Amino acid sequence: MSRVGKKAVAVPKGVTARLDGQTVVMKGPKGELKFTVPDLVSVKMEGAEIAVANKDDSKASRAQWGMSRAQIANLAKGVTDGFEKKLEINGVGYRAAIQGKVLKLSLGFSHDVDYAVPDGVTVTTPKPTEINVVGIDKQRVGQTAAEIRAYRGPEPYKGKGVKYADEFIFRKEGKKK
Repeated sequence: MSRVGKKAVAVPKGVTARLDGQTVVMKGPKGELKFTVPDLVSVKMEGAEIAVANKDDSKASRAQWGMSRAQIANLAKGVTDGFEKKLEINGVGYRAAIQGKVLKLSLGFSHDVDYAVPDGVTVTTPKPTEINVVGIDKQRVGQTAAEIRAYRGPEPYKGKGVKYADEFIFRKEGKKK
């Protein structure tokens, strides 16, 4: 039984939530998001809370129950606070710069990597070795950060590459003489 799904999602102050059939729509100070709940799960508004329940006791229904509740909670957090991922760049000559809607990355290749920033996400570079990815949709922010990191992930010997700010890189010793 889902422990996540049991708890109702409280709608924060300043946020309007409504149900259109199986679709939950939340509008807040940062913008508007919507999520369509799967058919195996029922959703209803009870005052200033949104409750999610599974329709039957199948394995698929129980799996989607907790996921649906988490997605609705992410809508509430996204339209009020938003989400942010921080990336760090380590390596000699490795740097990033934003030019319009394009992130230019110098990551030790023979060419610069140009990453087109998707809609709904804001990318900033406070320092040449730091990248901040900000947006209201948790999935889009995480996907954008993962795509930037994938160009040159951190390697275990010198730690060079793009890594999340809170990520720990296990270091290897290297060759001995």
